[in-house]
Amino acid sequence: MTEQPTDLRPEAATREPHHVQSLERGLAVIRAFDARHPELTLSEVARLCDLTRAAARRFLLTLADLGYVRTDGRLFSLTPRVLELGYAFLSSLSLPEVAEPHLERLVAEVHESSSMCVLDGDDIVYVARVPTSRIMTVAINVGTRFPAYATSMGRVLLASQPDDAIEKYLSRAVLTRLTARTITTTPVLGTELRRVRAQGYAIVDQELEEGLRSIAAPIRDRTGTVVAAVNISVHASRNSVESMRRDLLPPLLAATARIDADLRVAGNSPRTRR
Repeated sequence: MTEQPTDLRPEAATREPHHVQSLERGLAVIRAFDARHPELTLSEVARLCDLTRAAARRFLLTLADLGYVRTDGRLFSLTPRVLELGYAFLSSLSLPEVAEPHLERLVAEVHESSSMCVLDGDDIVYVARVPTSRIMTVAINVGTRFPAYATSMGRVLLASQPDDAIEKYLSRAVLTRLTARTITTTPVLGTELRRVRAQGYAIVDQELEEGLRSIAAPIRDRTGTVVAAVNISVHASRNSVESMRRDLLPPLLAATARIDADLRVAGNSPRTRR
């Protein structure tokens, strides 16, 4: 007869009839392992999870049979197979859902606004944004579109295209002068796109709007394909181009690397829309 220990915790009385206590306890055993406790004895697992030694042993050995736990006979530890549990979650996320926690962390670090966009035809479309203060005359929301040629994210995305696609774009693009600094000739834009491709990031200095500077870097899926771009936008009065390169580029590249890593775990490129 299997052991049916009585759960005296207050929340036990409010559980729904469908509640599977053994599943709850099995997950608690997995969660007992963390950075502070990468290896645990049977007694430690029992204590941390408020289980009897016999129950803890059954859960650990079952997890070992399934490949989620390994043991040397005394110490238990998780195996890389537990990442499959997180994979199921990440693979169901949209691209903005994957990116937003990293954008929030980036904004908290640099105290400037950050956004993510994708390329749609000759425009960029914002799919995620974490603002700090409004620095543009035009409000930016998810779904906002701008011409790709005049934005840092747009240039990153254009530069990631195959050479023939870039040539086709340059042959059809209408480069309207949006400010006195906007690049409006295709040879100059072509040179700038080659520079962006070589250096791996783009800086646009007041070409979309006077007083606005931005720096952007690409987001790649597990195949290495550029699927989006992330930027940091600043007011020109507070940040020079050189200070952006020195102070903002490293945290931006660190953030995009973290997003890339999550996308590699997620497998296929996540959806761009919610």
